[in-house]
Amino acid sequence: MSALLELLNVSKHFKVDSGLLGLKSDFVRAVDGVTLDVRKGETLGLVGESGCGKSTLARCIMGLNGVTSGEILFRGRSLATWEEKRLRRHMQMIFQDPYSSLNPRQKIGSIIREGLDIHEIGTPAERKAKVEELLGLVGLRPEHASRYPHEFSGGQRQRVAVARTLALDPQLIVCDEPVSALDVSVQAQVLTMLKHLQKRFDLTYVFISHDLAVVSHISDRVAVMYLGRIMELSPSETLFATPRHPYTEALLSAVLSPDPTDRAERIALTGDLPSPMNPPTGCPFHPRCPKAFEKCPNARPELKEIEPGVRVACWLY
Repeated sequence: MSALLELLNVSKHFKVDSGLLGLKSDFVRAVDGVTLDVRKGETLGLVGESGCGKSTLARCIMGLNGVTSGEILFRGRSLATWEEKRLRRHMQMIFQDPYSSLNPRQKIGSIIREGLDIHEIGTPAERKAKVEELLGLVGLRPEHASRYPHEFSGGQRQRVAVARTLALDPQLIVCDEPVSALDVSVQAQVLTMLKHLQKRFDLTYVFISHDLAVVSHISDRVAVMYLGRIMELSPSETLFATPRHPYTEALLSAVLSPDPTDRAERIALTGDLPSPMNPPTGCPFHPRCPKAFEKCPNARPELKEIEPGVRVACWLY
């Protein structure tokens, strides 16, 4: 399966002024040397604690944040060489909050049609028909086009956001926590819809979430992120059955089991997530790692393939 998207040692640092009159400067290392590939037609899940850099990485992929170093390739070409208007036809994004991502002053039909208008695709009649078709694909009715976002529930608004992303027939959709703001029953409906649309239109997803149950349900492969770096990358079934990195083990141990007799031991991490302004030396996870040893604080492990399809950044391997 060929790579549709490639990230080559991508970093994104934000400058922060501090001290008297802002004369001192420091950098928040939100993304710190990420190397990934996303294969055509797959769903790559991206998980990690809040503040680990997932959303920043998503915005870098979309070209909304320029990278500090490294390179992002889409269809073998650097994002820097793509004209932004052309790139938007191939890459779209679903945001976490379906209300704030929709213009409250625009009707739903206008929101979905906006991309078609900007790219001058089809006649006005064809655009209207396309909007009605898209509404049907996401489980809404044609008459909904004349309503405003506040007239819909959260789940319906997220369906509108999905319809908007599909308007330009993209190849890649970055889903940034697309169901975290929804009720559990609505989450299941939206996830089922996303999987159906993926099969129908041969879509590729980067699916970002902190909910491991959701990620295991929808993802083909999963990347585990910590303090701006990828700790583990593995097929979904393999990762959830036999996690390799101690951080992945700790994350999975926190997932509640539906079986009340399951008494699996919880791995409690000590301390808080370190500041991305002053990350630890060596392995970024070593101050909280229950398996750390003398090498961990002194040298940073690279993401290394330990068996086919499984990559881990840990000195244990």
